[in-house]
Amino acid sequence: MTHKIILDTDPGIDDAMAIFFAFQSPDIEVLGLTTVFGNVPVDMAAKNAITLCKLAEKDIPVTKGVGMPWVGPESSYAHFVHGEDGFGNINYPAAEGKLDPRSSAQFIVDMARQHPGEITLVAIGPLGNLALALRLEPELPKLVKGVSIMGGAAFVPGNVTPVAEANIWNDAHAADIVFSADWDIAMFGLDVTNTVRFKEAFVDTLAQKNEKLGGFVQQAAQFYIDFYTKEGDERVCCFHDAFPLAHLIQPDLFEMTEGNIRVSTDDLNRGQTIVAPVGSTASPLWTEAQTVSVATNVDAQRLEALFVDTYAK
Repeated sequence: MTHKIILDTDPGIDDAMAIFFAFQSPDIEVLGLTTVFGNVPVDMAAKNAITLCKLAEKDIPVTKGVGMPWVGPESSYAHFVHGEDGFGNINYPAAEGKLDPRSSAQFIVDMARQHPGEITLVAIGPLGNLALALRLEPELPKLVKGVSIMGGAAFVPGNVTPVAEANIWNDAHAADIVFSADWDIAMFGLDVTNTVRFKEAFVDTLAQKNEKLGGFVQQAAQFYIDFYTKEGDERVCCFHDAFPLAHLIQPDLFEMTEGNIRVSTDDLNRGQTIVAPVGSTASPLWTEAQTVSVATNVDAQRLEALFVDTYAK
């Protein structure tokens, strides 16, 4: 089975790893890359997406989307994690290429109308584009197959604040809109993505299996690994953004928990994703909230093998 997806992204080192994984997978058809602010400003995200497409020799649409949070000031970005260029300061030459003239949100709506019931929206950055697409087309949940999100922290601490994960924290009001919509959502947050620490040998293996794409990831990831190494002596990192894509291909790798979700937009708890497991409360504030399927565990050994084998194709 081939999964048609739109990959909503803010490249981003782990975004690059995930994008190449999707490109390499025979089970995934990427209809386009829709870009959003997050790891880097949206103009850089769009340019980086074009560069990744050119490197992978993929002629697909790239769109530029939301550049600001739904509410509040411009983001401060994550240059300390991904480098000033989003690619670990490797000074990789930007590729020439034209953006699709549509906004990311309009592209999402157009593709959903063109392929009703066939597309999974895979969002690996802040959720402003999906929120705006819902405003453009309120029937969007009926037009897509589902939504897979890298973001949130249901039962574990956050990585930006004690309660919030970066993608949700960056645009909490947009996340609230997206998680409140009536569509099937699978959430791959820090509950699962933080549990797998990829050793430096992993990116070396990607480079051995695929000199061009894996080699790019290996080079860019050195800055990323440096960031994670501050937490300990072993050189490791987390490739958060590839998890929802792996679930599309091999859902049996993951353990999932169903629950009702709310997203906090209060200043103190901004971006907190609070999940009440099914049957855990009688409060209508939760029982009437939308349901979400949250990844809580993954077979790390098989996951790593899937990544390596796919890069080798």
